[in-house]
Amino acid sequence: MSVVAAGSGTKVDGVALTVLLIFFVIVTVGGFMAAKWRRPESMHSLDEWGLGGRVFGTIITWFLLGGDLYTAYTFVAVPAAMFATGAVSGFFAVPYTIVVYPLIFIFMPRLWSVAHRNGYVTPADFVRGRYGSRGLSLAVAVTGILATMPYIALQLVGIQAVLDTLGLGGSSNVLLKDLPLFIAFAVLAAYTYSSGLRAPALIAFVKDTLIYLVIVVAIVYVGIKIGFGDMFKAAETKMSTKTPKGAATGVFIPNSKTYWAYSSLAFGSALALFMYPHSMTAVLSGKSRNVIRRNAAILPVYSLMLGLLALLGYAAIAAKTKVIGADGKPNAQLAVPHFFHDAFPSWFAGVAFAAIAIGALVPAAIMSIAAANLFTRNIYREYFKPDATPHEESTVSKIVSLIVKFGALLFVLSLDKQNAINFQLLGGVWILQTIVAIVAGLYTRWLHRWALLAGWAVGMVYGTVAAYHQKSAATAHFGGSLAKFPFTHTTVYIGLSALVLNVIVSVVLTLILRAAHVPTGEDATAPADYYSDSVPAVRPVPGTAGGLPEPGAARA
Repeated sequence: MSVVAAGSGTKVDGVALTVLLIFFVIVTVGGFMAAKWRRPESMHSLDEWGLGGRVFGTIITWFLLGGDLYTAYTFVAVPAAMFATGAVSGFFAVPYTIVVYPLIFIFMPRLWSVAHRNGYVTPADFVRGRYGSRGLSLAVAVTGILATMPYIALQLVGIQAVLDTLGLGGSSNVLLKDLPLFIAFAVLAAYTYSSGLRAPALIAFVKDTLIYLVIVVAIVYVGIKIGFGDMFKAAETKMSTKTPKGAATGVFIPNSKTYWAYSSLAFGSALALFMYPHSMTAVLSGKSRNVIRRNAAILPVYSLMLGLLALLGYAAIAAKTKVIGADGKPNAQLAVPHFFHDAFPSWFAGVAFAAIAIGALVPAAIMSIAAANLFTRNIYREYFKPDATPHEESTVSKIVSLIVKFGALLFVLSLDKQNAINFQLLGGVWILQTIVAIVAGLYTRWLHRWALLAGWAVGMVYGTVAAYHQKSAATAHFGGSLAKFPFTHTTVYIGLSALVLNVIVSVVLTLILRAAHVPTGEDATAPADYYSDSVPAVRPVPGTAGGLPEPGAARA
């Protein structure tokens, strides 16, 4: 069933659209019902609204983290990169999601314990308590918010790809073109406001089930209808084809010239991924250290899914999928949606589109909550209302989460989507600069708070400037995340280069500041806090310095 979009002449796939709407209604109802799921006596605190009461077990946390880390943009962008330029820009996502889980297994239980013991809601809370530094805490909070905003916007890129494939994307009728996005995010904002983190936790069950179903069916289809040998042969042929300028179209298998680029991009991205505020929010919502460890052990199942998903980019090459959008312009982001639309019945294409759309709503909700918590705890409470009550905190966080979501919506609608992609790449470089203060702080206070702040500043400036000078076929600035390592000819991930400079500055300045006996600040944590598991979390004490618990109260 197809209908013609008013004022455009573009055919709308009615069957696929209907299936998508059915699933959207299901998750909407689930989002509002989540407010009553394990409902406490009051939702008027960040512990309950922003962290789901810190009571999620292994299964719920597994779906929540999976829904958080594997977004709609992952579903669209990874195979799109494989389709357009091959393994270096696409398949590196698979090893980096494998690398990230051992890191989570090592570091995150310690962060969970100290946050659980002291009532910390954000990573910036931990930095504030560990180093006694308002400035360093503010730097971590602002970096987290800045890095998260374009990430939320990119979820819209996934939804836009679906709408374009359905026949709505190229409509000259603004109502038809943009109204679905406004409706989706208005509903998302409404149930996130009422249900907090419980909403994406519940919806993640639907999202992940759909994604696994779609991937399994797609891979079976590829094996039967295309053949894996023919798929890889078609991809190799395309990647070795020369561009008009004489360069290869892409990279089928990374060669020795791309080893450092590939490996540094994978490793740096893994470090950045678990530093994002939404990753930490999902971790801190778990009810025990063992929940975090178990998830680090079983989450690699998602990496298997991602590897199969990446191959759909090559499948789209073999199937000769066209990626011309409804606006008449080529867009590699359409490779997977168009592949499903061309290869499968409309009803199953609708299921695939629902998986992508819901895959945008879940992480967008968690990201907006994480950004709102950072603003509330580490900016509003720290600098404007130190005696804010838990009720006031939750109210401010709810309002800010709305602003963040609609800010991201306006960002992606008013700017070219390539800008959203560029800013998200820059966000990865930025968030990586917070790892020194957070991860080092989990083990030692040797690094001086002012040295850490200086190292963060150097990493941020270098990373931003280096990224600014990267060009691509689509943009003159911020066109990539790879550049020559300083004073060498080796191409590496910019974020990792910035991190190396960050560490060097932090260590050298620490030696100088400690030699000068500059005060290091008060540590509000105790050694036992980093191993705590069974002791109930201590809620923040209103009116204390910086809005954080008194050191004695944290260990009472």
